[in-house]
Amino acid sequence: MAGPGNVLAVDVGGTKLAAGLVGPDGRLVTSVQVPTKPSEAGRGEELWATLAELLVDLCGGNSPVAVGIGCGGPMRWPEGAVSPLNLPAWRDFPLRARIRDLFDGVPVRLVNDAIAMAIAEHWRGAGVGSRAFLGVVVSTGVGGGLVLDGRVLTGGSGNAGHIGHAVVDPDGPPCGCGGRGCLEAIARGPALVEWALAHGWRGPPGADGRALRAAATAGDPVARAAFERAGSALGVAIATAAHLLELDTVAVGGGLSSAGELLLDPARRTFAAHVRMGFASRCAIVPAVLGVDAGLIGAAALVIRPDQYWAAEGAD
Repeated sequence: MAGPGNVLAVDVGGTKLAAGLVGPDGRLVTSVQVPTKPSEAGRGEELWATLAELLVDLCGGNSPVAVGIGCGGPMRWPEGAVSPLNLPAWRDFPLRARIRDLFDGVPVRLVNDAIAMAIAEHWRGAGVGSRAFLGVVVSTGVGGGLVLDGRVLTGGSGNAGHIGHAVVDPDGPPCGCGGRGCLEAIARGPALVEWALAHGWRGPPGADGRALRAAATAGDPVARAAFERAGSALGVAIATAAHLLELDTVAVGGGLSSAGELLLDPARRTFAAHVRMGFASRCAIVPAVLGVDAGLIGAAALVIRPDQYWAAEGAD
């Protein structure tokens, strides 16, 4: 139940809706989640009803002191009308306003889910103490978030740090954004599976990133090559970002990051091959440590630590 000082945190994704209560110290008190049903993904009000019920039940009929939300984009920020690519039912859906109305006008703040992950890792995870930090999410898409000089960088539209659309191969595959050779076009989970299947991997029916990871771990050469290709693309993108922003730390999270060194080792090797300036070469590429809790902890930080992690002054 919502107690004194607890913040309600919400994490909206294409496969699940998650919520939790987070204490003032950033520790997750309790959390719940439900899968996003395929029928709901195409019906906006049904999806909203499921989320609203989840939040009200978690709070036990009480109102939280405030609400922080991480949600996939694009979105109109900071007003919080969202159009997540993986939730076609919500196009310009007024998520922030709906949740504010649900809880009688309490402060509600919302950011891109990759920015929420980066905030969490900087506050409580792999980026603690880092002056220039980039969090990268590698999953069904590739996103990112930046914390520079102790403050989150959101940009004018709330999309700063979106490393997934850094071009790593101008002659590479087409990307869903309409460009070509983006990091996301090469390193997102479905792209790895598609590439492996096209190059002779015989995965199980309905093969996904987990099946590919298992095959790579078992030594399948095509599966390993798929991760090598994705990790190398990630290393190129991070090398560019490290030169541009003088990064101290890059933490890599998201579902595909569970492959560990299969992804991070080629990323580090390629990064080292492209970085020759000393100020950039000191950047460390590390695994994110907060796992599935990162989205909730980062969302809560928007209201618990607004001096660092909320950039839209007065927008509640």
